[in-house]
Amino acid sequence: MKNVLITGAAGNLGQAVVEKFMSEGYQVLATVDPTASHKLKDGVKTYAADLTNESQVNDVIAKAIGENKTIDAALLLVGGYAGGNIDATDGAALRKMMSLNFETSYFVARPVFQQMVKQGGGRIVLVTAKTALISEAGKNNIGYSLSKFLLTKLAELLNAEGASKNVVCSVIAPSTIDTEANRKSMPNADFSKWVKAQDIAEAMYFLCGDKGSILREPILKVYGGS
Repeated sequence: MKNVLITGAAGNLGQAVVEKFMSEGYQVLATVDPTASHKLKDGVKTYAADLTNESQVNDVIAKAIGENKTIDAALLLVGGYAGGNIDATDGAALRKMMSLNFETSYFVARPVFQQMVKQGGGRIVLVTAKTALISEAGKNNIGYSLSKFLLTKLAELLNAEGASKNVVCSVIAPSTIDTEANRKSMPNADFSKWVKAQDIAEAMYFLCGDKGSILREPILKVYGGS
């Protein structure tokens, strides 16, 4: 049985991804916020850590590796959103977005990448955003977009180092995801154009599976109808 590490497994996207990978026979290793209560599917192994704390991340990844021996795939979904153009985004706001969206992924990707090199290969998937790739769309959430854009560069750097080691890092770039929370915050939007969490989960499974091994350094733009 292959092991997949999923951060943000309790979120709207995370739940869909857990469902997909479990249905395909993966053992899911999920990191969870130690300060919050979570209800995940039976059979999911949970590991509590504050992913903004590098020391805690190193400890929990070491524990997961010690108990499960390998991490065949890692899907790094933790993140958060804040709006604000250049006038509204001061240093504190920027640092918050960098910590939540970039550092949480980097702190996990680093020990996971090192483990994948040791074990002879693996797949890492990061989540950026449409607004990080299209400046016109990102100008009103500049801290969020900058922090998410850095993930695309991280993937390039990991691929440069992992090219000869069978470690591939892919990036999913969704537009607005169709969730209950997003519908409540944008009630006048055309929900039919939003991307479904289940469709993103399918794309992630493809990237981690044998059929996805033909791709190198992909950024999948999962925009739905937008």
